[in-house]
Amino acid sequence: MPKKPGVRAVAAWFSLFLCFLQAAPASDQSPVCNQVPAILAELTEITGMKLHHPVPCALISKDDVNKFLKDRVKKAEKPNEIRAEELTLKKFGFIPADFDLAKNMVDLLTEQAAAFYDYNKKKLFLTETTSAESQAPVLAHELAHALADQNYNLAKFIDQGRKSDDGSAARLAVMEGQATWLMSEFLARKSGQSLKNSPALVEMMSKLSDSSGGQYPVFENEPLYLRETLVFPYTKGLLFQNAVLQRDGRRSFGEVFDHPPVSTQQIMQPDTYFKGTKPTDPKLPDPKLPRGYKSLVGGSGTLGELEHHILLAQYLDAAAADEIAPHWRGCNFELVENKQAGRVALLYAVEWDSEDIARRYFEAYRQAMKKKWKQMTVASESVDQIDGSGDDGRFQLRRTGATVTSVEGLEGAVN
Repeated sequence: MPKKPGVRAVAAWFSLFLCFLQAAPASDQSPVCNQVPAILAELTEITGMKLHHPVPCALISKDDVNKFLKDRVKKAEKPNEIRAEELTLKKFGFIPADFDLAKNMVDLLTEQAAAFYDYNKKKLFLTETTSAESQAPVLAHELAHALADQNYNLAKFIDQGRKSDDGSAARLAVMEGQATWLMSEFLARKSGQSLKNSPALVEMMSKLSDSSGGQYPVFENEPLYLRETLVFPYTKGLLFQNAVLQRDGRRSFGEVFDHPPVSTQQIMQPDTYFKGTKPTDPKLPDPKLPRGYKSLVGGSGTLGELEHHILLAQYLDAAAADEIAPHWRGCNFELVENKQAGRVALLYAVEWDSEDIARRYFEAYRQAMKKKWKQMTVASESVDQIDGSGDDGRFQLRRTGATVTSVEGLEGAVN
């Protein structure tokens, strides 16, 4: 888990979950695992990556998955880190005020579990409940991780991206997107097709998670943020891998690890990856807080194009999200707490590529504030400035040039 407050809940919990499997009981080599050598041979032919050693494979039960998730969440995660993660999501309105993040993530990951490649133990685990028809593609996905790990060290790859929440999500999309592309190519070849020359097939495979047909009730009842961030690495990651493949051919499978994307924007807009567009570093607002406030966990976090797209879709609509979010340029936020006063304040700054888009986002975020709180009172406002109060205290919303800033959760009365 990152040591700063972030909004990368699913990515962080997924990485943590891989560690749980090291201690989980698993059965010996299963007949299902006999498919592993043939699938690995096909993946090495597709990618050009070398297989340096065999990949062990074993079965694990869903009950063990759930049991060890619950147990290790208590042991492996510091309470202040879980609290900071949950508070961040609540401050931005991504999850309800009474939402239990730890419990919901355990339930969600247990439901979604099919197979996992543990890049610490170098072993593949397949859940016993995986259907017969799903076993081969699921194995192909996880073996793609194993192959990438043997060539690019996934643990190191993930660790190097933890300086940025958004960069961490981009790296996860590289891992899961490539594995999803290879799984899809593995399936396509069974029917004499290939994603390499079929844009329609690529698009179809990227949308397979749009509807679960009631198969995953926990997932379907989660807040939009958790649903979107869970599928993002697989769906948008697949499209990203395909875009790099179309430009660079087979060497793209190593290219995305040697030169990883630095933001979710580069995943969602591959042209920005090709151009080397990097996020800006907007300055956080300074509300001149009284003594006693300290940063939660330590350091600032980032919201990327992905989170802004989700926020706009959640509080406005999909059209607004599609129109505004791609103009994201950079973002910082920080949670600061005064324990004695029992107050947590949010400092937030986001930069856009033009003043016009910043004006539109300024108004959009005002609407988001109004909807995420039960009550909102405006004390004073002008074209680029709004002061008032919401459920958790006073707020200051500003626009300066192409940057929008907000301070929320301030103490004291509104003048």
